[in-house]
Amino acid sequence: MYKHFFKRVIDFAVALVGLICLSPLLLIVTIWLHIANKGAGAFFYQERPGKDAKIFKVVKFKTMTDERDDKGELLPDGERLTKVGRFVRSTSLDELPQLFNVLKGDMSLIGPRPLLIQYLPLYSVEQARRHEVRPGISGWAQVHGRNHCKLSKKFELDVWYVDNCSLLTDLKIIYLTIINVIRGKDIGEGAEDMELIDDLHFAERI
Repeated sequence: MYKHFFKRVIDFAVALVGLICLSPLLLIVTIWLHIANKGAGAFFYQERPGKDAKIFKVVKFKTMTDERDDKGELLPDGERLTKVGRFVRSTSLDELPQLFNVLKGDMSLIGPRPLLIQYLPLYSVEQARRHEVRPGISGWAQVHGRNHCKLSKKFELDVWYVDNCSLLTDLKIIYLTIINVIRGKDIGEGAEDMELIDDLHFAERI
């Protein structure tokens, strides 16, 4: 009952209250990033697979400029990442706009993180089960390694969550997420947006 009904009700209520309460902070960060990004905008949109692998556009705060070289190609990520953007990432503030995705029903507060679309054809049948639930802002894999967790292990943890989704599990993930953010634990610099297939076993299988 929780997984199929109450979870969505709680997601909607928390996202709505969260957006209202955090609106001053969201406005400040938006203006801050718009200036720091040199007119490139404050928001980043990217298509990701959601529940049942349905494609939606995830929204995050944009932490890099759109600066290009003499050939018109984007500069390396490290050169485009601003000091403001680095701070926003390190504090996980870049994730806050995803509350709009939760409000719309594209995402949940807790669930497997929505990865890149190009991974879809690479999943095994078991790994693809991560799409049986809505993707989340944080998830079981994120509190057990986050950006430093190899893909194959991340998928294993995601499927575990699908099979063990409950209010107690979600509350535990929320608690651990808050602790990790406060401690700055396992926070990479946009690793999920620039994710590489670094697991040799996974790479060999594909």
